[in-house]
Amino acid sequence: MAKLTEAAKGVFVISVTPFTPEGAIDWASLDRVTDFYLQAGADGLTILGMMGEAPKLTPTESAEVARRVIGRAGDVPVIVGVSSPGLAALTALSAEVMEMGAAGVMVAPPGALKTDPQIHGYYGGVVSALGPDTPVVLQDFPLTTGVHISDDILGRIIDDMPSIVMLKHEDWPGLNKISTLRAAETGGRRRISVLCGNGGSFLVEEIARGADGAMTGFAYPEMMVDVCRLMTAGDQDRAQDLFDAYMPLIRYEMQPGQGLAVRKHVLARRRVIASAALRAPGAMLDKVTAAEVDRLMDRLHIRLDELGADVALQYTSA
Repeated sequence: MAKLTEAAKGVFVISVTPFTPEGAIDWASLDRVTDFYLQAGADGLTILGMMGEAPKLTPTESAEVARRVIGRAGDVPVIVGVSSPGLAALTALSAEVMEMGAAGVMVAPPGALKTDPQIHGYYGGVVSALGPDTPVVLQDFPLTTGVHISDDILGRIIDDMPSIVMLKHEDWPGLNKISTLRAAETGGRRRISVLCGNGGSFLVEEIARGADGAMTGFAYPEMMVDVCRLMTAGDQDRAQDLFDAYMPLIRYEMQPGQGLAVRKHVLARRRVIASAALRAPGAMLDKVTAAEVDRLMDRLHIRLDELGADVALQYTSA
C-alpha cells in the first residue's frame, strides 16, 4: 500500500463501525459498508475516527477492524485514527496498522492542550515517537476537542514537522483558515493536503477556498464525490445545486449528540449496514426522530430525480 502524501485529494470517507443490537462488531456489515464507500467512488477511507466510535473499542478490536478494512480496501488508501491521551497507546497502534498496510494515521490533539507551545510540543512528540516514515494527518476539530489551533501555530507545525502531510480541517467557522493556509503556501510554505469534515456542511465553499476534498462520513458519500468532481471541472453552480438537495439531511445529521445515530439510521435504511445500533453509551433514534429523517430521505430522492442527478439511490421504503 502506498503511503499518504501531500498530494492526496478527493473524498476519504470516515467509516462507521457497525454493531449488532447486542453491541458486538458486525463484521459482515463492516465488509458491506467498506464496499459501499468504494463503490460510491471514495478515493480513500478513514477508520477508527471519532464518528467510528473508536473510544468504545478495545485495543484488540481496533486492530482487528483495521486489518479487516485495510485488507478489503485493496489499493485504496486507508487512514487509521490512533488518537489517544498517551503516546504509548498511540505509538503501539500506529506501528501495528502501518505494518498492516495503512497509508497513514490521524491524530487529534488531547483536550488538555491550551497554549500554542503545548500544541506544538504535543505534535512534535507524536512525530518523533512515530518516526519520519509514518505519514500523519492532523485533525483540527475544536468543537469536539476543545483545542483551538491558531493559523500561526498550524504554520509552525507544518514548517517543523514534514511527516504531517494532511490537515483534516474541521474548524468552524474555518473557511478563512483554509485561505490563510493556501496564501502562505503561495509565499513559499510547504503545501499540504487539506480535506474537510463537519459532515460536508461547507464542502462547496471549502473547495472554492483551496481545500482538496472531503474527509467526513455523510451517509450519501456519492454526493461528496460528485461535488468534488464538479468543482474540479469548474462547474460550481451544478455542484451547488447538487449539494443544496442534500442540505436538509446534512443539517439534521449535524445536530450534536445524535448525528451518528442519524448517519447510521440512513445507512441502515440504505441497506448498507444491518443495524443502526451504536455501542453503549449511545442510543438509536426514537420513532419520531426516525420518521423525520425518513421524510427527509424521501424528499431528497424526489429532488434528485428532478435534478436528473446520476446517483445510485438505494433505500428501503419507510
